[in-house]
Amino acid sequence: MKILVIQQKMIGDVLVSSIICNNLRTAYPDAQIDYLVYASTTPVLEGNSSIDNIILFEEKHRKSKKELLKLGFQIRNEKYDLVIDAYSKLESWILIFLSNAKRKISYKKPGRNFLYTDNVPFAPFPKTNLGLAIERRLSLIEPLDLKVEIDPIPKLFVSEKENQEALAVFEKHNVRKDRKTVMISLLGSEKLKTYPLEFMSKVVDYIADNADVNILFNYFPKQIEDAKTVFNACKPSTQEKIYFDLLGGDLRSFIAIMNQCDLIIGNDGGAINMAKALGKPSFIIFSPWIEKKIWATFEDEIHHLSVHLKDYRSDLFGQKSEKMLKKEALSLYEEFKPEFFKDKIESFLEKNIS
Repeated sequence: MKILVIQQKMIGDVLVSSIICNNLRTAYPDAQIDYLVYASTTPVLEGNSSIDNIILFEEKHRKSKKELLKLGFQIRNEKYDLVIDAYSKLESWILIFLSNAKRKISYKKPGRNFLYTDNVPFAPFPKTNLGLAIERRLSLIEPLDLKVEIDPIPKLFVSEKENQEALAVFEKHNVRKDRKTVMISLLGSEKLKTYPLEFMSKVVDYIADNADVNILFNYFPKQIEDAKTVFNACKPSTQEKIYFDLLGGDLRSFIAIMNQCDLIIGNDGGAINMAKALGKPSFIIFSPWIEKKIWATFEDEIHHLSVHLKDYRSDLFGQKSEKMLKKEALSLYEEFKPEFFKDKIESFLEKNIS
């Protein structure tokens, strides 16, 4: 049996959709399972034995119809028995149309149901604490009626060599071994997903005031000015606990460093999803325009919890659409005072740092 799973999107999406591959591998141990993703997201798939081949969706496929068609015919030549489209946008519809697979599964969307043999309802609300991001992906394998226990948790795999290299980085920076280590998801993937920097420094102060911990900042070298802004606004007693220069050189080294940390606090995004896939407790601060019900995965108010402005100031939201909220995101962020959830951070630290 040959299976293709399609998920062109960001790191978090690709990591979460990998649960489709993992459960298919359990159900069909001898199948060939291929995964089509953006090239930039492949580091989160390294070491995952559920995936036989990674097919890259590259910039050229986006920019050139000819290249996209070429990829479609390449997929057709593979003669897949089953294709699961977790992306379901124009680019993947063309690939699905050309694939010629016997069975094609995706979400039910008006006007394109003819492309698929199975159209699965796109759930509007989560039924469990798994969150919609997980539940929607799992709904795509429901038509297969797999006779196995479904595992909803995305996984990351860190090699012994990578773990040793991360430990060496901790040694080099003289990170105290007698303290737990907190990773701060300092910046979102864009400004509209980034908690205001002056507020974030207060969050970091809360952490330092309430727990004797090592604090690491997750940022790219090109974001160093923003990282410095947060660092400089922290109290001197907080700054003493921050290992500002301890950074991973690439995504794999970040994963290995995160594997040596004990928990993560900060902006929603890839870093949070990777930390969860490593089994680390998480505290997420959501952007006002993002719907919490989608990415608030595994919430139990102990190991995983999140905060959203709507939890505290629902009067600011009314009936506004996502589009309107996105436009107002920066001004809404200014209303999202760190004092609102100070007690939640304290309680989260108390439960997860013992």
